[in-house]
Amino acid sequence: MELFDTHTHMDAPQFDGDREEAIQRALDQGVTRMINIGFNRETIPTTMKLAESHDFIYAAVGWHPQDAITMKEEDLDWIAELCKHEKVVAIGEIGLDYYWDTSPKEVQHEVFRKQIRLARKLGMPISIHNREAHEDVVRILREEKANEVGGVMHSYSGSWEIAKMCLDLGFHLSFGGPITFKNAKQPKEVLFKTPMDRLLIETDSPYLTPHPFRGKRNETGHVTLVAEAAAELKGVSVEEIAEITTRNALERFGIH
Repeated sequence: MELFDTHTHMDAPQFDGDREEAIQRALDQGVTRMINIGFNRETIPTTMKLAESHDFIYAAVGWHPQDAITMKEEDLDWIAELCKHEKVVAIGEIGLDYYWDTSPKEVQHEVFRKQIRLARKLGMPISIHNREAHEDVVRILREEKANEVGGVMHSYSGSWEIAKMCLDLGFHLSFGGPITFKNAKQPKEVLFKTPMDRLLIETDSPYLTPHPFRGKRNETGHVTLVAEAAAELKGVSVEEIAEITTRNALERFGIH
């Protein structure tokens, strides 16, 4: 069984004490590939270092909406330059975050638009961060013709109505720890309705830890628990979920 964690932060300081051990635990659990996310001036270099030192770790690079206010024009040039690297498979995570009030909305919108335009220019898929900003995210994706490159709605948390709009734009939906939570009706309903060929799984570690480890640090090896929950919701075997989501990820991110 091969699993692909499409969104993780194994470079995070939470792993400073046991990073290589945590990566090895993921491999032991059947994780054969992962995409680590570099989302600002600090995490892009640490993400690139991880991707360059491990065959099975790929990178996405972009500017997170919480950090939008810090992005300069040269950062966009830096992202563009890094996209030439063979291990960089997406621009992200990019999008809008209306939960954390760290960057003004208009700044977030501008930074989001600039990165979608860059992705279209380079032909790179995008990884979308969307927190409590569903309508604006979809509107900007439409206005900026993001359907030309597509990508993934990371840790999807919206309604089925919004999900359908994202699917219509050619995006995949990725699900993580919340689908294992007893009270998480909406993500479970959306995953159930998501076409198999558009389904991805992730951990977003060290965050969004699945049950029964909720409240503890998440790590990429826990993507097995996400796969098990997805299999149960879809009424298929965990092996089938692993095979389909891995194939979807390889195709979506152009990994051969």
